[in-house]
Amino acid sequence: MVFVVVLFLTKNKTFFTNTRPDGLVYNGNEKIQDLVNRDTDGDGVPDWEESLYGTDPTKKSTFDGIPDAVYIAKLSGQSPQNGEINLNIKGQENLTQTDQLSRELFSSVAALNQAGGIDQNAVDQLSNSLASKIQNGEARKMFVYSDVRVGKSDSVQAIKNYNTTLNNIYSKYPMKYTIGDVLQKFIIDQNNVDESVLPQFDPIIKQTNNIINDMSKMDVPPSLAYLHLDTLNKLEKVYENVTDIRQYSTDIVVAMSGISQYQTSADNLVSSTNNLASAIENRLK
Repeated sequence: MVFVVVLFLTKNKTFFTNTRPDGLVYNGNEKIQDLVNRDTDGDGVPDWEESLYGTDPTKKSTFDGIPDAVYIAKLSGQSPQNGEINLNIKGQENLTQTDQLSRELFSSVAALNQAGGIDQNAVDQLSNSLASKIQNGEARKMFVYSDVRVGKSDSVQAIKNYNTTLNNIYSKYPMKYTIGDVLQKFIIDQNNVDESVLPQFDPIIKQTNNIINDMSKMDVPPSLAYLHLDTLNKLEKVYENVTDIRQYSTDIVVAMSGISQYQTSADNLVSSTNNLASAIENRLK
């Protein structure tokens, strides 16, 4: 088998736990997100941001008739176009997930600080929310049954042909080392990584993508179609995890998400391939 799985465990598994999937709560039943989005005067600038620039969150114009939105935009370096300030400019920026999460965390802390709500409970909730977002990234691609080239025959010969083709695909794209090998070199300890080994993921990523492409184009006996589909999707998830880890230098949140999910993805891939191998063996008896 091409993928020799080495289990990767985070040192502190309790960090990756979301204890409040319904939203972070502050001061009773008020959600932190509502506090972050609060705009008392309705001028498009949240209260927490107005407090940073010294404007009055209860007034649209704090200084000499100048709208607070314009005043803050000028201080933050925005240039008015046709006399107008685009308050949605942040949403138009090409931000990494690390940038987006950093801004979200900063705004949450600023809003809580303004409301006098920075306590251990708030810190714990923010930590859990951050951990949940890192761990629970969704698959970007999911193959469906119609993507599988289901053949017409379920004969012994069709199963043999399928097994031979599958083995040929694996042999066609050999790998000098496994994902686990690179992870072990990349993660030195809980606090240190060696970014110089990141390029070693590149051939693994390329070969894995080649295997996925070839598996999606091969003929599959009807009785093996769903097992083939499941293996294909599990392999795609591992591919996405490794691709994410490779981005450690440019987007650490995406990379941490890949690292935290890899163990589960690898275990699922092993389970799926074992199920497929068992089905092939039973049909060839």
